[in-house]
This record gives sequence, structure tokens and C-alpha cells, in this order.
Amino acid sequence: MLLGQGQMSHFKGADLMIDALPRARIMLGDRGYDANRLRQALSDRGIPPRIRSRANRRGQIPHDAVLYRQRHKIEFMFGRLKDWRRIQTRYHRCAHTFMQGIVNTATVIFWLGPQ
Repeated sequence: MLLGQGQMSHFKGADLMIDALPRARIMLGDRGYDANRLRQALSDRGIPPRIRSRANRRGQIPHDAVLYRQRHKIEFMFGRLKDWRRIQTRYHRCAHTFMQGIVNTATVIFWLGPQ
């Protein structure tokens, strides 16, 4: 897991984590990850990218719309994390303490189950 700056672009985070990615059948990403270098790096590792093209891309790249709709599960998870005030406002100043807060919150959310 990578904890980056709040204003850090998706590209920088993806560039830092590309070597640490485990074997995967596909990589599902939102428009923030639409970059030729990321698509190429994933293809080089044998991971087909399923990333929706940005609206301002000159040549739109087709994507799997049915699979792309499954992203809502990930977005809901982040929304549930942000329901916790401590996570939303980032009370912890140290990255390792903040990451521990995220892990603890995710554990409680998982333990409580779907609401």
C-alpha cells in the first residue's frame, strides 16, 4: 500500500507501485490512471489494462463498460472509510500513524459487515 500526498497525481503513485504489483488478470482503473506509459507498463507485465479514457484524449481507447461499472464497490469502500471523522480530516500527522488508523477503520468496517 502506498500513502501519498493528498494532491499527488494518480500517475506518480502508479509509477511508484508498478514493480510491486502482484500477478493479476486485469487492472481496473478510473480515468485518473489513463496514461500511455502506465498502459504500456501493465502490458509489459502481462496485465491487460481496463482503464476508461479521459474525455480529452485524442484517440479514445475502448473499455469494457460492464466491468468498469464494478468500480462502484471500490468507491463505496473509500466512502465508508471517509465516514470516520478521524480518517476524513486526517488527524494523524505521521504517515505511519495515519495508515494504522486506516487499517483499524477498515478492520472495523469489515467486522461490522455491510450496513
